[in-house]
Formats: sequence, structure tokens, C-alpha cells
Amino acid sequence: MAKKLERVGIAGASSLVGKELAEELQESVLAAATVILLDEGDAAGQLETVADEVTFVQKMEPAAFEGMDFVFFAGDPEATKRHWRDAGRWGASIVDTTYALEGEKGVLVRSPWVQDEATTKPDLKTPGVVSAHPVAVMLGLVAKQMQTGLKVHSLAATVMQPASEHGRAAMDELHQQTVNLLSFQPLPKDEYDAQVAFNLLPAFGEEAKVKLSTTAERVRKHYAAIGGDAFPKLALTVIQVPVFHGYAISVMVELQELASQEQVETALACDQIDLVMDDVDPPSNLSAAGQRDVLVRVTAEPAEAAVATRFWLWMTADNLKLTALNAIACAMELRKLRPVGSVQ
Repeated sequence: MAKKLERVGIAGASSLVGKELAEELQESVLAAATVILLDEGDAAGQLETVADEVTFVQKMEPAAFEGMDFVFFAGDPEATKRHWRDAGRWGASIVDTTYALEGEKGVLVRSPWVQDEATTKPDLKTPGVVSAHPVAVMLGLVAKQMQTGLKVHSLAATVMQPASEHGRAAMDELHQQTVNLLSFQPLPKDEYDAQVAFNLLPAFGEEAKVKLSTTAERVRKHYAAIGGDAFPKLALTVIQVPVFHGYAISVMVELQELASQEQVETALACDQIDLVMDDVDPPSNLSAAGQRDVLVRVTAEPAEAAVATRFWLWMTADNLKLTALNAIACAMELRKLRPVGSVQ
């Protein structure tokens, strides 16, 4: 008997996260699975490449989820709300990267790299999981690692958010604003209701389609959800920066006891964190692009101190790749709950 091939759906396949998921699935345990691309509107019927093969993007409708083992929702949050129960009725394990299912009964926020046995794990009654926000994953990794060898009092983070956090339309508006400013033309402001090109903002205009406060609140909630009572207190602010891709975070870590920079670096070491030492170029959103790890540089406060209770962490990560990798890790967690089938 041959093992049954798994079927994986990407709902919202034309989105930035959807495309990243399609790519990362080919490098995962699900590489042998059949990947079905789904979307709505003009995206349905288009051609995309998956595993070097050209495939059609199918229309997202209830019958499209038949026979699927996993469905990643990666497009419009409203589409997720319309179709996630359809996928569930066909028996698919659901991973939501759009955050539309936050607050739905029984749905859990997950980051398997970060969470331990103290947090609630999915079971057979779990209708789906929300993949934790990439910033919550980054901060959660720091909190988890440092708590293992050091006593951490608190984290204070300034998060620099890229345009790709809000999807293709937001990236296009940043691009067009940049072009128009250089040619002294009026600025499009449909997405941000503000000038984001060549600018730093703690908030957008009143008519903006997106809000920085939404991101900040989501990160706080997800950090608490994946850390439970074990994580240190978090103070957080989010700044929109005029870059297209990649998160950067400046974090002040306050310890309860004196420690050396080497001790902090040793505590942070893990598979998902790439420590960048002082003798090489510092992490940046450019150097993080395409990287699977979170890049981190540690600096004592003050910098010349042999031991200290305060340390700066400069962290960067590819937000789309980190979202895709965490979502796939969530699917692997759900996979353990699924029946193992075979075909004759």
C-alpha cells in the first residue's frame, strides 16, 4: 500500500504571503503534497508556477476545498471569513495568516517554535489556528531564549514596519508616492491617507485603510497568547518606515541581575536566531531578505560595560518568509492530529 498523497490549498494564492507559502512548501515536509492555488476575482484563472510546474489559480468556492488536508488562508481577510468554514466542513486543517479568525471560538494563536507545554495546544476539537504575527514570533523567540538562562524583567520594543505588511496595494502606493515626489506630482493616499515615502510615521490619516494601532495591538495579544504567563512584560510602539520589505526592531532588554554580553548571546542562540557579531556588517532589512532566520545583534548599555542589566537587541527579519515558515510549522503541528491514510 502506498501512503496517501496530501493535498494542500493556498487560499489567496496571488497575495504576497500566498506566493511565499507556495515557495516555502516546496522546501518543507509537505514538498511531496499536491498544492492547489485558490483565489477570488481577477486572480482566479491566472497561471502561477508551483514546484517548477505551471498551474491554474482556481476559483475560491465551497466545492474547491473538497479533499484538501490543509488550507492556508493568505489573502483578503473577508475571503477568509467567507470560506474557512467551507474548508473545515471538508475536513481540512486550517491555518490563517490573515488574522481574520482572531476571536473565533476555539481558534488558537500559534507559534510552535516559541510555545511550550504550558500553553494550550490544538486538539481534535480545534477548528483552526491563527499563525502568530511575525513580530510576536521575533519577540517571543527572544523572550523564550533569554528566560532559559537569564532572569528577564521586561522588553521594550520599537518596531519598524514595512509596506509589505499591508499587502501589494500598500507597496504600490509607497512606490508611486516615491516616484511622484521626485517628479513634483500629487501623492496617492488611498491606502495610508498620509505621506509614507521619505517619512516616518507613528500613525496614518483618519481615512487610511490600515492602522498602525491595529498592528501594535495584534502583536501584544499574540505575544501574550504564545508566551502565556512565562514571558516578561512587553512595552511596544510601531513606526511606519519608508521601506518595502523586512521588519526591523530595536529592543531594550532589562534583566534582573547583571550579565555579560557573551551570556546574553549564549542565551539567544537557537535554530531560528542568527547572531550577528560586531566584526561584520549589522543586520538590516536588506540583509534579512530571503533569510529564514531572525538576525540579531547584541549591544550592552552602556556599550563599554563588562556586565550590565540592560542590553540593546537590533533585530531584522524577512516578514513574508517568517510568516510562511511559522504557518507551515503550525500545519505540521496540526498534521500530528490527522488520521494517517493509505491508498491501495
